[in-house]
Amino acid sequence: MVKERFNNWKYPKIEEGKPTEYNWVVQNKKNLKLGYKTDIGAFVYLNACFGIVIEDYVQVGGGVKIYSLDTISDKKGKVILKENCKIGANSVILPNTIIGENSIIGACSVVRYGERIPSNEIWAGSPAKKIGKIKNNKRRYKK
Repeated sequence: MVKERFNNWKYPKIEEGKPTEYNWVVQNKKNLKLGYKTDIGAFVYLNACFGIVIEDYVQVGGGVKIYSLDTISDKKGKVILKENCKIGANSVILPNTIIGENSIIGACSVVRYGERIPSNEIWAGSPAKKIGKIKNNKRRYKK
């Protein structure tokens, strides 16, 4: 069923600071690299000032905020969401972080500045901590 929704997938039209047809917004769009067959929920905010890379088959739940620049702490750095990872609704991803391939971030989690989430792990909480491992790391989708 999930696989079927990607049958007619196409890259979304992204305009600086304006909602896409799926109601998510990007600032500094020139620094966003969006992979193939990504699924980004409504009301997601992407601040790509210092770079955001979203690899193929990544799912980002509604209301997620991803920051490559934190103006409160003045921390900055590229955020990388590796292939087939999943970010739960209303989570916050802070600058200079990497979410590993096939990993899952639970809903309403905060991934702190500089965090490196290994592949095939489940993290959740505020701040996010490892709560499990993914044993069957087969890809959900085929290229």
